[in-house]
Amino acid sequence: MTEQHVQKSIVVLVSGNGSNLQAIIDEIAEKRINAKIVAVIANQETAYGLTRAENAGIPAIYIDHKNFASREEYDKQLADSIDEFNPNLIVLAGFMRILTPAFVERYQGRMLNIHPSLLPKYKGLHTHQRAIDANDKEHGASVHFVTPELDGGPVVLQSKVPVFEQQDVQELAQRVQQQERQMYPLVIKWFCEDRLKMINNRAVLDNQILADEGYAIE
Repeated sequence: MTEQHVQKSIVVLVSGNGSNLQAIIDEIAEKRINAKIVAVIANQETAYGLTRAENAGIPAIYIDHKNFASREEYDKQLADSIDEFNPNLIVLAGFMRILTPAFVERYQGRMLNIHPSLLPKYKGLHTHQRAIDANDKEHGASVHFVTPELDGGPVVLQSKVPVFEQQDVQELAQRVQQQERQMYPLVIKWFCEDRLKMINNRAVLDNQILADEGYAIE
């Protein structure tokens, strides 16, 4: 018999289209992840991720950052909204805001992000163009735990794609996003099965400390 785990609850934060959110919704629906998304919260009213949530019967919440005088005030409201759902895991799925240290520390060890680069390369924005400009031979995405350092938390998993000559940035972004939609649900599955933890600022999977670049599939 396989070991049974208590179903985990997840809050997902989005700012835009929510393609990674959809991948997670689909994997849960297929019972490949033992979890329930209890809320989707967006800082943009037009975020299509809110529509995806509504279509899946998930509470969809919009908190406009323009209504707050500071990042700290916004993040306090965001945290209060999250805490109403008492989630086991917070998933950042294209949430385009830099979170305050106080917010991050509140959820340390139970907040994941996906970043479109092979961290520690290309933290921040415009990662695909930066990879092309640097004539990199490979590019990709990283799933990592969130820490106060921007895109600096311990990496759990990376996926690589080749960068071709005369590479078009949109086409490269599309190929990276295809990888993201496979790898993010996998990492969330590990967390929900109690296989993945953050201990002493390192990612630990099945009681093994992962390398700086995360779990190696090869």
